[in-house]
Amino acid sequence: MVGHTIEGAADFVRGIADYGSRAIDDYQHPEFSLNCVAMGETLDAMRRGDLEELHDILALSTRRLRAGGADFFACPDNTAHLALEADGPDMALPGLHIADVVVAEAHRLGHDTVGLLGTSWVLDSDMYQNRCAARGITTMVPEPADATTLHAIILDELVVGRFSAEARDEVLAIIGRLADKGCSAVAMACTELSLLVPPAVSPVPLLNSTRLLAQAAVDTAVGRQPLPQWRGGT
Repeated sequence: MVGHTIEGAADFVRGIADYGSRAIDDYQHPEFSLNCVAMGETLDAMRRGDLEELHDILALSTRRLRAGGADFFACPDNTAHLALEADGPDMALPGLHIADVVVAEAHRLGHDTVGLLGTSWVLDSDMYQNRCAARGITTMVPEPADATTLHAIILDELVVGRFSAEARDEVLAIIGRLADKGCSAVAMACTELSLLVPPAVSPVPLLNSTRLLAQAAVDTAVGRQPLPQWRGGT
């Protein structure tokens, strides 16, 4: 497990435990190791748009995990995947791509128009849009003002463990506006967002990137799906 933010990483671990008990037996889950570089070591590079620097930091995590015996990696951080896709040497381990997992689930459920929520870095990229388009799914992103609000909530509150009612109401309003435009589901393309907004209060189904990645990791570890081949890059 290549960690990048504490809240998303912690929820991913919870997901591994939950799905492990279902896939194997009570009190069981696949063995996993975590390497998590503090976000403070990477945030400046992200703000400067230096994806290559962040790529190198994440690559170091995969080397440490390989040395510890891991067979593959999963990174419960959507924004970090922009760096994983950046130019650079292959990762030391094959990995699951979080957007592949989320878009595959949207396709399986038959959604034809999906809204995207995440940092401005993710929303401004084509990481989700290209994958959705390849499966015939239309994507929608929030209006610029909503995207700015969402980015601030994620960076200033969620990644440091603050989950306020005010922030939840703001995000729910953004989801509502995407639903009004015709989205049949919304992808929570930020691993902390699902901790803020429970599915029961959303006007449309939510695709929880954290828990979907955890389920895919368990399925891979127990042999329900093959080991991934992706080692970074596009």
